[in-house]
Amino acid sequence: MKLLRHGPAGAERPGLLHSDGTIRDLTGLVPDIGGAILSDAGLAMLRGLDAASLPVVDPANRLGPCVTGTGKFICIGLNYADHAAESGMAVPPEPVIFMKATSAIVGPNDPIVIPRGAVKTDWEVELAVIIGTRAKYVAEADALAHVAGYAVTNDVSERSFQNERSGQWTKGKSCDSFGQIGPWLVTRDAVADPQDLAMWLTVNGETVQNGSTRTMVYGVAHIVSYLSQFMTLHPGDIISTGTPPGVGMGFKPPRFLKPGDVVELGIAGLGQQRQDVLADA
Repeated sequence: MKLLRHGPAGAERPGLLHSDGTIRDLTGLVPDIGGAILSDAGLAMLRGLDAASLPVVDPANRLGPCVTGTGKFICIGLNYADHAAESGMAVPPEPVIFMKATSAIVGPNDPIVIPRGAVKTDWEVELAVIIGTRAKYVAEADALAHVAGYAVTNDVSERSFQNERSGQWTKGKSCDSFGQIGPWLVTRDAVADPQDLAMWLTVNGETVQNGSTRTMVYGVAHIVSYLSQFMTLHPGDIISTGTPPGVGMGFKPPRFLKPGDVVELGIAGLGQQRQDVLADA
């Protein structure tokens, strides 16, 4: 099942992608794609609906972030050995955790807006894990049962803020528009193996990232379990699990985004995104 949110920013409505390729509206049937709807019971209720009977949404409608009510946007750094190498950093002995502000979250095709003072805006295709039920001190064997589903995300990063200013990485990751997520939340049952998903990203039509979740250092189950030892995970929380090699910082010389560029990215079975790159006003 593929769940989504459609409509103007701040006024999105819940929906789903029907098997015929049309978007169907869930307004009035669920409050939104978040909270209790992400539980196994909530998802089972949605699976029981007759999607063919639901209103068809205009395909020109904007797609919003595929989940709402996100309290935490947690990112895992250096989680692909080959990306760590291109970054000139060692593979960490435990997952590297940092946070992205939830105010960075936007729809999958909303533009990347380069903030004032930024000179090294970079791209990162990543597998996002969306929590469905509360997880605290969860064993790795039980971790995936707490996952509602998966989505594509672009962990956009301003490297000069991240690496050349004092303090932590968060300020280079949290600028407005630096967290595209969607186009849809693909439920856990529809993803046979989250550790075997091809992923890619292009800039102006040139493939720069071409990887797979197979090369993650720490897999999804380990990450969910690990995070739950330090903080309670709640429905709607997003975990961005790291990126394969091919980010702009890793090129020699480095390559970064500029206004007018077009970024496209996707993950097998989870859909794709397209973003125009703009300068902040």
